[in-house]
This record gives sequence, C-alpha cells and structure tokens, in this order.
Amino acid sequence: WQKFMFEDALSIRDPKTSSIKHDIPFQMLKPIPQSKYPSITDEEERLSLPLQTLCCAIFDAILVHMMNTASSPSVWQKLKGDIVNSLNKQKIPNTLKILETTYGTSDIITLQEVSSSFIQQAKDSAILGARYHVIYPADIDPARDQNSVILLKKSIFPDGSQEEVTDLATRSFDKGISVPVAKGDLLAITAISNEGVPFVICSFHGDTNGLATIPVVDAVMKAIKGSVNDSPDTPDLSKHRLIFGLDANTYETGVPNKKQGVTEFGEHYSTLGLNSCWGSIPNPKNYTTFNARTYLQPQLNKACKSTDKRAYGDINPKDFILFRRDDFIVSKTWKDNTGDGTYTENMAFPTLDFPSDHGILATILTTTKKRL
Repeated sequence: WQKFMFEDALSIRDPKTSSIKHDIPFQMLKPIPQSKYPSITDEEERLSLPLQTLCCAIFDAILVHMMNTASSPSVWQKLKGDIVNSLNKQKIPNTLKILETTYGTSDIITLQEVSSSFIQQAKDSAILGARYHVIYPADIDPARDQNSVILLKKSIFPDGSQEEVTDLATRSFDKGISVPVAKGDLLAITAISNEGVPFVICSFHGDTNGLATIPVVDAVMKAIKGSVNDSPDTPDLSKHRLIFGLDANTYETGVPNKKQGVTEFGEHYSTLGLNSCWGSIPNPKNYTTFNARTYLQPQLNKACKSTDKRAYGDINPKDFILFRRDDFIVSKTWKDNTGDGTYTENMAFPTLDFPSDHGILATILTTTKKRL
C-alpha cells in the first residue's frame, strides 16, 4: 500500500494538451477547501491532506480484514477483479461501445460525470471521433472526473461549437444565493445546424441533493434572454433553440431545502416556458436510477443490506432532456439500462454489461409549427 501510494507513479493524460504526466497517487489528493465548505477552519483545510491519506490507509486495511474474515482471498479477489475489470478498467471502452452502436446516429449527445480520459478516448475513437465533435468545458477538472460533455454530430453541426457560454449562465445566478456548482458541472455552448438554425445546447450534472438544478436552469434561461447580472451588453440568444440534457438529481419525494422533488421541478420548469422529454408533469415513479451501495465503500450513510436495496437504494426519476415548448414537441422518448435500447424495470444497475448508475435517456423531437 505504501509503495502504491508514495512511490509508484501513474501515467495521466492531460485532456487539454494530450500530453502524458506522471503523478504519484498522494500528489493527486486535493485539500478540502474552506471556500466550498465554509464551516471548516484554515487549520482543518491545511490538515485535510494528511488526514485523507491516513483515512485511506485505515479504510483499506479495514476492508481487507473484513473480506478475509468473511471469505478467502482466492474467492473474493477474483470477484473483485471481475467487478473492477468491468466497471473500472473497461468502463470507458464499454461506454464508448454503447454510444457507438446503440446511439451512434444521434444528432446531439449530452454526457455528465465524464472523466478526462473518456474525453480523449472519445476524440481518438475511429467511430465517435470521426462522427462527432467532442466538446468539453474550458474549466475542465481533470482530477474530479465529473465533467459535463456534449457530442455534436458533424453532419448536422459541421462547424461544431460556435462559442462556450457557460460563464453567461454562472454569472446569472441570483445574487446572495450560494449555488453548489463545481468546475465542469455545467457546459453551455452555441452551435448552428447545417440548415442555419442556431442552438443553445447544455449539459449539466446536479449536486447529490438536486438543490442546484433549479438555480442552474433559471440561470441558463436568464442567459438566453440576455439578462446576465451587471452585464448589459450580453448577447441575445432568445432566437436560439434550447436542448438541455441534465442529471437533475431530483427525487420521487422531495424534502424542502434538502432534496429537490421531481414534481416541484416539473412545476418550475413549466413556468419558464420549458417542457421535457417526460412532459410538463413528470411521473415521480418513472425511475432512471436503481442502485444501492454495499458497506464496502466509504459512504456508509448510503449503504444497506441487499434485501433492503428497494427501500434504501437510490431509486429515483433523476434525468431529463429540456427544451422550450414553443420550439419542439416529443415524438418518442425511451430510457435504457441495458445498453441495447431497452430498460428493465426493478433491475439494479450498473451491471457488468451496463457501466452507468444512471439510465440513458433518448428522445426524438419534432419542430413545432411555430418554428417552421
């Protein structure tokens, strides 16, 4: 463990320059910043790095002891190897395969919680790289691996992204309100189709409790209207058509100021003139996540027994594709937790075949008569 943590360097590709850098794992740890967690002190921020290292050592030792007590290394290490191979080592190739085969004809693909390694492999892919512009945030966070990305089909958007306008949205947050949005969570761009139609296309990954979702949607709409705080000369994007794919992290049952309810989210986006792939009133039981955590991971507050995964797992309607109701109507929407375009209800995922803990959403939109 000490050799891995403090001696062996890992080869990491920089997504902006494509160069390879070599970091020892302890160098990749990040301090817990007081700017994001105001309740911690300067001293606690300073000590957060050595404390993380110590906690990692203690946690790993406990896990190994637990597994050796409950089983034997010849059994559990093989099982762990299968899981690691499918969900870690082969996660990017498996994800690329699904995108290339099942969704390789889509005009627009929005992705959330994307690693910098995925971005590079998508650009290098003989299929995706040739077929799509791979667009990522200017402020990409290569260490956090939770970046929002947009793929634009080259035959539909030959020039790719015209401009990144993420900062217009982030500068449109209501003053005095702290919105939990980190680097790379939001990507907003403009693009023009091969028919000369201008678009604003967004991809967003919400915080765990979904409390940033409504403020971000509000900010995007303000930016489109040119109502950016203290910026009277911002561009008017009101004639652009909006496509907004998001992991909203909404819940079947919300808790005011603690968890964003999906019904309340639907009511809110409807007041903005928006519709979704699920309609203006989303079904709270139309789940796009179904996963639960064992006790062999660090967030024990989210762990449960296998027999309790239905009661205590993350089974919620979290994912949306938003658009303005004056622009489009939904011809068809479907979800997928298998990778082959179908969704198996009451099945926990990710699986060894499907690498994501969120289902895939796909929708076919038709232009309204108002936009013809």
